[in-house]
Amino acid sequence: MREENTEESFLSHLVELRDRLLRAVLAVLLAAVVLLPWANFWYDLLARPMMETLPQGSTMIATGVVTPFFVPVKVTFLLAFLVALPYVLYQVWAFVAPGLYAHEKRLVLPLVVTSTFFFLLGMIFCYFFVFKTVFRFIADFAPQSVQLAPDIEQYLNFVLTMFVAFGVAFEVPVAVGLLGRLGVFSLAQLREARPYVIVGAFVVAAIVTPPDVLSQFLLAVPIVLLYEVGVFYVRMRGGAEEEENDVPTADDYRSPGAEELGRELDRIGESERQR
Repeated sequence: MREENTEESFLSHLVELRDRLLRAVLAVLLAAVVLLPWANFWYDLLARPMMETLPQGSTMIATGVVTPFFVPVKVTFLLAFLVALPYVLYQVWAFVAPGLYAHEKRLVLPLVVTSTFFFLLGMIFCYFFVFKTVFRFIADFAPQSVQLAPDIEQYLNFVLTMFVAFGVAFEVPVAVGLLGRLGVFSLAQLREARPYVIVGAFVVAAIVTPPDVLSQFLLAVPIVLLYEVGVFYVRMRGGAEEEENDVPTADDYRSPGAEELGRELDRIGESERQR
């Protein structure tokens, strides 16, 4: 009987997971259908940082036969996913929330919100600052005999790589804060790890960014600064917890003399009752 109940519970969880996934996929598809009529505009918006650095009269090229059609469609679906992301995250939360304790729910929901916020913040920083800086740097260093005409599909792959790199990099304060709050690392250990974090940030930047010093620098420096943000959060959170633990109770106001006097009065009262 117990095995049947376990199997029914497992199947019900699978059915619920299927329903949640279908709702999330339908939300993305609905957003894509609404955005598809402006697919070319979304790609032009994505390509604007590159177009602003190209010489006047230059354009991007498409080397594939169907590339001019599929690349804007890919961009539209990626934008649709970002538009539907709050609903997708809600479906994830609604699926896992019933199996969590109350303190876990208080931790997971802010974690999901802050993770999404910092990932989008990393993409925004990459689009408005990093792309313009890197593309201008490349255009200025290109030989006069070379005409810049990037392929749109290669540009899309480059942009997606940079978006993911900066989005994940901006998750550093969330990860540091979570590890500190869970007690995996103490504040002293996080401070001692600073030199290793700096070296690791430049190593990671050298791996995931193009082979130029500027883009590596633009990724490594935010990682280090965001690590300091996470350390600051752990320090502030630790101070708040210490203040909560230091709230005085009634026992804290009892002096040793008062306790001794109370015990003496109890002994006198006991002797009087025995008489």
